[in-house]
Amino acid sequence: MSKMAAFVSGADALQQLIAHYFEYKQMAEQERRNRREIKAWEKESLAKIKAQSDLLMEYLDRSFDERSKIFQQLFDVVDIAIASGNNEQLGLALHSITELAKSSPFKELANLSSVQAALADPNHEWKF
Repeated sequence: MSKMAAFVSGADALQQLIAHYFEYKQMAEQERRNRREIKAWEKESLAKIKAQSDLLMEYLDRSFDERSKIFQQLFDVVDIAIASGNNEQLGLALHSITELAKSSPFKELANLSSVQAALADPNHEWKF
């Protein structure tokens, strides 16, 4: 092999080395960008999950508090009906208690947008 051929082979090798190095740098930068995008997506997704979780917990807190108050009021009516001997009022109150016990605040969660609107409305009346 002549000196000229060796020089050309060395120059080719150097060019390939430089080309591969720049290809590596491009790929490394693209992967860093991808990791940043994934990290941003992860952060956004976790924030959405947290917001939905908070919304659900607030809804459940409000709905169960309201149900508790309604049950207490109905049992007060039962006590009054028993004390006064009013069997019709007693029957209606017991029926209302039974119907309230059968219902579930979870069924309203099927439409999350209505729950969000209810929570955002300070004048919303919670009915069960």
